Amino acid sequence: MNNKLTEENIKNLKEELEYRMTVKRAEIAKEKLVAAAHGDRSENAEYKEACANYRENDNRIQYLLTMISTATLIDDTNVDKLTLGINSKARIKFIEDEYETIVTLVTTMDLDPENMYISIESDLGKTLLGRKVHDIVEVNAPEENYTIEILEML
Repeated sequence: MNNKLTEENIKNLKEELEYRMTVKRAEIAKEKLVAAAHGDRSENAEYKEACANYRENDNRIQYLLTMISTATLIDDTNVDKLTLGINSKARIKFIEDEYETIVTLVTTMDLDPENMYISIESDLGKTLLGRKVHDIVEVNAPEENYTIEILEML
């Protein structure tokens, strides 16, 4: 992993990490203790579920630690109104089929393809990053390449 993240993204990851390492771990430990008191652990569904919750939480903690330690910090405060950057919104046209849509460039943490929040690490995002209005560029996608035009910044 080497995701490009903003200071806000990293702050949110650290907050979730702190919560999971303190509050969530304590809640799960209490669940395990209560479930273990119900008797035979080999046939105790509550205990098995509490153990599964512990593993799931621990896996998420490891993921958060990796994301934080390997992230590349990007500056989202220096906004150039003439070029597309992080959190920029633009109306683009797919040349091949004349389809127009509005996209917003975001970090991986804020990705939402259904609402056209496109990661700057995706093929489309990488191509748009640093471009200007009226640029016509080819996007190198795994299945096939396609051409887009940047119509306006919003």
